[in-house]
Amino acid sequence: MRIALWPQSLFGRLIAATVIGVLLAQVASLYLVARNEQRIVTQVTTRLWARRISEITFMLSQLPPEARARALRRLREFGGFGPLGAMRGSPMPPPMPAERMLRRPRWWRVRWRMRRHLVNGLQIHLPFLADARGLLLQRLHSELGSAYRISLAKASGAAGEVIRVPPPAIALHTRRVGFYDVRVSGPENAALVFRVARISPSMVLPPRLLVHLILLVMVLVAALYVAARGITRPLLRLARAAETIGRGERAPPLPEQGVRELREAAHAFNSMQERLHRYLDSRTAVLAAMSHDLKTPLTRLRLQVETLLDDVSLRARLGRELDEMESMVRGALGLFRGLDEQDVVEPIDVDALIEAVRLGFTEMGHEVSVVGHASEPFPGRPQALKRCLTNLVSNAVKFGERAEIVVHDGAVLRILVSDTGPGIPVHALERVFEPFFRLESSRNRDTGGTGLGLSIARDLAQAHGGTLQLRNRPTGGLEAELRLPRR
Repeated sequence: MRIALWPQSLFGRLIAATVIGVLLAQVASLYLVARNEQRIVTQVTTRLWARRISEITFMLSQLPPEARARALRRLREFGGFGPLGAMRGSPMPPPMPAERMLRRPRWWRVRWRMRRHLVNGLQIHLPFLADARGLLLQRLHSELGSAYRISLAKASGAAGEVIRVPPPAIALHTRRVGFYDVRVSGPENAALVFRVARISPSMVLPPRLLVHLILLVMVLVAALYVAARGITRPLLRLARAAETIGRGERAPPLPEQGVRELREAAHAFNSMQERLHRYLDSRTAVLAAMSHDLKTPLTRLRLQVETLLDDVSLRARLGRELDEMESMVRGALGLFRGLDEQDVVEPIDVDALIEAVRLGFTEMGHEVSVVGHASEPFPGRPQALKRCLTNLVSNAVKFGERAEIVVHDGAVLRILVSDTGPGIPVHALERVFEPFFRLESSRNRDTGGTGLGLSIARDLAQAHGGTLQLRNRPTGGLEAELRLPRR
């Protein structure tokens, strides 16, 4: 089964478009926030490092050799990386021992790990290009002047041989990926080596931003759900009511509520439905009455022809004309009756219905075969569906000598009625569904009919929400396909 990645409903597309828009807006906001924070951290960190290095350099340059050696030894023993407590000299709290952790309950261990990750490790790293190295060199040259030679390289010496410069508090939450050694050579004293952290170009964002983003998306989706349902539900009711009218049924009036556009659409639909049914009812009533009233003068004309005319050939010719007129009147009455039928919808045993139609034509001496079967009952109007199939099979045996009924069941019930006749010209495949339309080759009293059978069959198919189409078979003959959706 093919799964569509993009929602097909209006409601789903509104939700998806809003969520994607919010996510893109939040990603852009996170990018701007992280970039601004990265710029501030880089500037503040390099400024404080440059000031601290220059202060230590100037202080040591003014001390005598012995005092300078003692001060340098004390500075090299200072540890400055890590939390604020470690910067002040206190050691970092050791991690919990593994054996102590295992003695804790499982839920406590999971909560402890989540808390530790949320505080320290569960962070978002967004890559940015920051020239912290060049900015630090520029600030050192500005602070120390041209009398000092300054170089910056990747850390290589032992920690006890360098002066470690701690990062400021604003940079404690950033990610560090190594260290730099800053070598400062004075005009008189030996070179001093300062070790600073090499801050990654990635900026670390706190997990609270991600939590806030999720909460914001959830709130927007909930609000949009309420708003979208208020729009899509009336549209869905409107679509179902239009489908009901298309099947020839009367849909209940739509409630005129909601926003102004939806109220206007519901009001226009209700007015259209009322005018449409009023027009159809009046037209059907008038035409049915006219067709019914024509039967009386036709009967009188038949009696007069039989009693007043002595010419046998003339009487036979007029009788055939009257028969054709009565056949057309009966066909018109049948058409109006088919349009006005409102049978109760019930589960139909399709196989039994088709078998009944086949037996009816077999008893009249026609050859009708059935292939396939329906997997389950079809909800519909039994008499209307039987009349539709009867018209199709009648058309097949009349012009094709024999009929074959093929049943394919699934999401759509397909019933194919084919014959071995001459077929229909391509340009007339749709015109034959028009009432009283007959092909030129069939305009005779024996096989022509009234031209209403296919029209009634299509009307009954559409009343079940289905379709009826004709096509010429490659091997010869005509095939009628009746498609009835099961929904």
